[in-house]
Amino acid sequence: MSELSLHPAAQDLLFREARTANTFTDEPVTEEQVQAIYDLVKYAPTAYNMSPLRVVLVRSTDTRERLGELMAEGNRQKTLAAPLVAILATDNEFHEELPSLLPHFPQAKDLLFADRAVREESALVNGVLQAAYFILGVRAAGLAAGPMTGFDFPGVRKEFLDDDHTPLMVVNIGRPGPDAWFPRSPRLSYGQVVTSV
Repeated sequence: MSELSLHPAAQDLLFREARTANTFTDEPVTEEQVQAIYDLVKYAPTAYNMSPLRVVLVRSTDTRERLGELMAEGNRQKTLAAPLVAILATDNEFHEELPSLLPHFPQAKDLLFADRAVREESALVNGVLQAAYFILGVRAAGLAAGPMTGFDFPGVRKEFLDDDHTPLMVVNIGRPGPDAWFPRSPRLSYGQVVTSV
């Protein structure tokens, strides 16, 4: 018997049956769906509630082609064909939002995050955490996600972001198409990962 409170169907949707999609149907992903995804994802925990994740939605054909040129060869066609593509990045100037995000400790902006290198390290760790929640949010919306890190990071930063933002991953989003799934690869066992001390 499961020790989890979440219904088994929801566990399957988010984890056991969820896969990285490699093909998609042409059914569009609506702005309302993206808003609903964000309305879940925004609750991801981050240190000092810094919330450094930023999302660039790539919708137009011209923009998609520009991004496709920066993708690794094996990821290019998937990105060109997905109904929606999101570039997930961190905002290295996240500290500017801290007075409103952390109202009980607004001085954190200057006391803890005045140094750019400290901000970049914190943004990376917490942005990746939010990116994982983003993938779960896509799954919770009944859509499939195809997260990828095979792309020209400096090129994506130059073409779609700026020096204050660091790309993390590109995520294809939509309804899975024909032959969307590769065979599932093995996972480590509980005993290989968890140690009690």
